[in-house]
Formats: sequence, structure tokens, C-alpha cells
Amino acid sequence: MNKTKLPAFKKVGVLMGGVSAEREISLRSGHAVLAALQAEGIHAVGIDLQHDWINTLSHADIDAAFIALHGTWGEDGCIQGLLEIMSIPYTGSGVTASALCMDKKLTKHVLAQANIKTPIDITINHDGPARYPVFIKPVDEGSSVGLHYIESKKDWDALALPKHHWMAEMPAKGVEIAVSVINGKALVPVEVSPKSGVYDFHAKYTQGATEYFCPARLPAETLRYCMQEAERAVQATQCKGAPRVDMIVDNGGNALVLEINTIPGMTETSLLPKAALASNMSFQQLCIEILASASLEHRGVAS
Repeated sequence: MNKTKLPAFKKVGVLMGGVSAEREISLRSGHAVLAALQAEGIHAVGIDLQHDWINTLSHADIDAAFIALHGTWGEDGCIQGLLEIMSIPYTGSGVTASALCMDKKLTKHVLAQANIKTPIDITINHDGPARYPVFIKPVDEGSSVGLHYIESKKDWDALALPKHHWMAEMPAKGVEIAVSVINGKALVPVEVSPKSGVYDFHAKYTQGATEYFCPARLPAETLRYCMQEAERAVQATQCKGAPRVDMIVDNGGNALVLEINTIPGMTETSLLPKAALASNMSFQQLCIEILASASLEHRGVAS
């Protein structure tokens, strides 16, 4: 792959940490990105956003932001909106797409309009899901935070879930894959095979808990189809940068989109770097490619 020209930003802030349930993962992603950019000769600084984000960013004096924040306030359009107001170009999707993809239910409605298949929704009544087994997950969290596989009413009662905006889906059997899309073009799909059988938070971020296969162990025509569907999903939601589309592929070769992650992890177990490497793109090249696409959603805001 041709090497992307280094962006002409004077000082890049790698935004990490945050205050969501994914703070520690964000710090790991951020430090990896920071090291990669610095190794490429880019003047980059790490910015741990915890308190008074406006003051922190104002004093950082950066002219571009590489967003490595995950979860609430990082992927839901909040930091994107703040950077728009401050006229600081940033990586990844804009305010609209970020807010959309953070809401899994709304995302499913948008994908349905584009004739993209997703798992079947199951109604959650006052005493639990209308049927079992189901997958339960928060509507507005990422990295499989809060994902639970529930087989019975007894399991539901035992969870004693906190009051939250939850959703339930019928389990789909098949091969779970992740398709990263950089600037509209899909990379090689990565197959995930968690040893526990469920690709939850622990399986994602614990070394040795999951096996990965890149390319996924699927027929070539199925891989191409999944890549096309991922590109369509990204286009339908108007995502930018390097989003990741998670899917289940059944025995018939049909793909169901589970969710779209607008800011995928950049840790040692993350799927985007694995897909990039399989496409002959080093981690440093990947970071440069993402940074090179930094912009404002509403360009007229910039001075």
C-alpha cells in the first residue's frame, strides 16, 4: 500500500481517557497511537480528558485532534461537537454519525432503510424479555460493555440489571467477523472466535481469551459480500475515518450487522490494527492514514 503523506498539522493532540466505562481501554489505545505518531516525526501530545475538557483543550494549543476516546462523550458526538465549536479538525465520524451509531436502536432503523439486515429485536416487558434465549445489551454503550447472554427468566432475575436503556436481540448463529472500513473502503474481514463462546468485554480485551483469523475463514465470495455490506452500512450512517462494522455470518452466507463502532480500539488485541496489517499497512501507517482524514463536519465553522 502506498504510504500516506504526513499531515501538515503543527501539533496534534491524541485525546484519550475520558470518563466512560471504557476509560482504561481508551488510555491503551491513546498511548499506542501517540507512540506511533511520534515515531513518524509528528509533533503529537497525549491529552487525558477527565475534568474541564474546554479548559484542557484550550491550553493544549493543538491544531488537530486524533480521537482515541471510547464510549460516552467520546463516540456519541459530544467531543466532536466541542471540537467543531473550537474549530479543531478531528479524526473519525462527525457529530451526526457519532450520535447515531452510539444509539444501537436508531442505527438499526437507519440500516433497515438501506435494506441491510440486523438481528431480530425482542421486546423487553416489565418482567423481562418476551422470549429466551436472548442477548441483552445497553442501547448506548460500546466495546460490548454490559453485553449478557440470557437463557431463562431465572438468569434475567439473577442479573438484577440497573435501570438503563436496554435492548434485547434474538441470538444469531454463525461466524462473527469485524470489517474495518478506512475512508470508505473495506479491509480484510477478521474472524473472532471467543473461547467462552461470547465476544464480551472480557473476551475483547483479555490476552488469549479469543482466537483471531484474518482473513476470516469464509469463502472468498462471502468475504467480498461482507466487505460490500460493511461499506454500505458505513455509507448509510455517513461514518468517516476508520469505523468498524461487526457482523454475524450464518451458514447460508447471509450477514447480519450487529453494530458500527465509530472509534475502534487501537490496542494490542484490537481488530482494526489486525485488519490493517493483513492489508500490508503497519500500525504507524494506519495512524497516519486516520490522521490525514481529520477535518471538521461543518467546514464553515473553521476560521
